Amino acid sequence: MALALALAACGSGGGETADGEGAEAAAADYERGPHNGRLLRDGDFSLEVTIYEEGPEPLFRLYPYLNDRPLDPRQVQATIALTRLGPKVDRFTFAAENDYLTSPGIVSEPHSFDVAVAATRGGQRSNWTYQSYEGRTIITAEAARAGGVTTQRAGSAVLGETLPLSGRVEIKPEGLAEVHARYPGRVVSMNVELGSRVRRGQVLARVESSESLQTYSVTAPISGVITVKNVNPGQITGNGEPMLEIGDPSQLHAEFFLYPRDAERVRVGQRVEVRSLTGDSRVNAVIEAILPAADVLSQTLVAHVHLPAGSGNWRPGLGVEGSVQVGSGEVPLAVYTRALQPFRDFTVVYAKVGNTYEVRMLDLGRRTDEWTEVLGGLEPGTEYVVDGAFLIRADIEKSGASHDH
Repeated sequence: MALALALAACGSGGGETADGEGAEAAAADYERGPHNGRLLRDGDFSLEVTIYEEGPEPLFRLYPYLNDRPLDPRQVQATIALTRLGPKVDRFTFAAENDYLTSPGIVSEPHSFDVAVAATRGGQRSNWTYQSYEGRTIITAEAARAGGVTTQRAGSAVLGETLPLSGRVEIKPEGLAEVHARYPGRVVSMNVELGSRVRRGQVLARVESSESLQTYSVTAPISGVITVKNVNPGQITGNGEPMLEIGDPSQLHAEFFLYPRDAERVRVGQRVEVRSLTGDSRVNAVIEAILPAADVLSQTLVAHVHLPAGSGNWRPGLGVEGSVQVGSGEVPLAVYTRALQPFRDFTVVYAKVGNTYEVRMLDLGRRTDEWTEVLGGLEPGTEYVVDGAFLIRADIEKSGASHDH
């Protein structure tokens, strides 16, 4: 999708104008002062605009000069107006401090705005305007539709809070059986091998009793698969160890491990989505039982979730993952989770105003697969990109936009 770039990067756009001097050329670069800020000139007077970002919050610092020499900031009065996309105007007034002018107003993210600077020195007033954009691009409505870009208005949402689980598939106790000889003796014949499928009542082996020397049949108590084989023909059995073990692979459940920090939030009857590690099989079920784990030191519990026959390609012993819904509630502001994108060190969505798209740095709360709670950084009712956000991000990154002042 062809995306038409706006002047991107904070400080990368715009022309500057000053009363009494005329307009300087709009350029991708600009003159910098001793503190690496934007240097604004009006005759022999100049003002360096910087954003100090080494403290807890970004703040403006203005350094005045006369004939390129530092000027006492107490001789200068200054204001700045930032017109943001929307539009919204942030206004700053300054007071002298050390060798610069500062304002208590925080320069909130994104640092993307049209800037108007006014300064008065000795009764003479200087004015400058310039563009300082970052994380911004312009695309036509036709190009957005072609790229699959969709938008929504930010508002309230109901978040179903889920807890991730890990575990494995096991045969249920009802699907397990041990096969024992009724009387001790020698195994005369064995009709099955490890892995053989058997049906209930099928003759599995014949044993010669050591007392009566009579031969009797040993049959399968349940239908299933031979999972353990402990004896072979000619060996003596009946000493307490089972001859065979049978497991019914149609009677399965998932065993999920609950650690102390999560155990109090999980209850019998809560719904769980069970997924194979490959994602090929999944089923929605409920927790049937919660039992203490064998390891007392770990203080873990085990949640049992029945896996209906035919619900997937489940195999005993294989790992599974799950998500249990532990609660739900309405939050005043949320965005679709799939709309979230990385930008610098932030998680953002892209706000849409007309054909212009721009980052909004978010302070986030609870998150589900569908919704993410927004605690700050986005105004309710803002139109934001849901689908196709990665295309806008790629277009902004392609422009080489940087966070610069």
